[in-house]
Amino acid sequence: MSDYLVKSLACDGHLRAYAIDATETIREAQKRQDTWSAASAALGRSMVGTLLLATSSLKGDEKMTVKINGNGPVGGIVIDGNSKGTVKGYVQNPHVHLPLNDKGKIDVKGAVGTEGFLAVTKDYGFKEPFTGQVPLVSGEIAEDFTYYLAKSEQIPSSVGLSVFVNSDNTIGTAGGFMIQVMPGCPDEILDKLEHTLQTIAPISTMMQNGLKPEDILKRLFDGDELEILEKMPVSFECDCSKERFAEAMASLPKKDIDEMIEKDHGATAICHFCCDEYHFTEDELREIEKEARES
Repeated sequence: MSDYLVKSLACDGHLRAYAIDATETIREAQKRQDTWSAASAALGRSMVGTLLLATSSLKGDEKMTVKINGNGPVGGIVIDGNSKGTVKGYVQNPHVHLPLNDKGKIDVKGAVGTEGFLAVTKDYGFKEPFTGQVPLVSGEIAEDFTYYLAKSEQIPSSVGLSVFVNSDNTIGTAGGFMIQVMPGCPDEILDKLEHTLQTIAPISTMMQNGLKPEDILKRLFDGDELEILEKMPVSFECDCSKERFAEAMASLPKKDIDEMIEKDHGATAICHFCCDEYHFTEDELREIEKEARES
């Protein structure tokens, strides 16, 4: 498999740990969205975080939407993920490039902003989906996911996310980890984990040095018991189609469809997530309008 996620238990089951290589997934998103460096890092971190959250908390056909709205120049970020490891996402303003921050890194906080919210909507297949929302605490994305897990789902966690963007805006590496603390975890395990998180090399550095997700987990729990439970593929995938856009158009007011026919002589729909275009002729629009009247 190309991109994949590893699920594991560590420290005699006191910690659940996940690590992911999503490089090709984020490369595909960057190409489709034509994001510039700061927007690429913000979008990529959000997609990796969503993959970690979705694959750890959803089952079967359940799915999740993560929305991050800050006061930075990238504007809103929307990510869809599911339990099967597929993800898609977009940023409101893809062409954002900023000077490096004081650590010489891409200024994700500056791109996203520090005032706003992170909202997670989980669709379990019932009538009403569940939504949890927290204020942004840093704009760096990883800390915001960590805060969401602690406040909205009451799961003490640590999330690490990284996207290395090349000078030509392409994606070098993208990945991350998530560690969740189980009830009754001894303090000495937490103390050791905290020290490790403060001293371990950046995710991007480990990935550039060739470390795989399972290698990152071994670095995180050096010398501790680590049980690999599952490896699963992850990928960019969009489920848009011309038929789905036609259904959406059928819900428009009749005057809007008439205007497309008489004034524009057709219509083009563009998917926010994958940027694929779907063209509708006048005859196709008339058929959509007819089916809408008959339904």
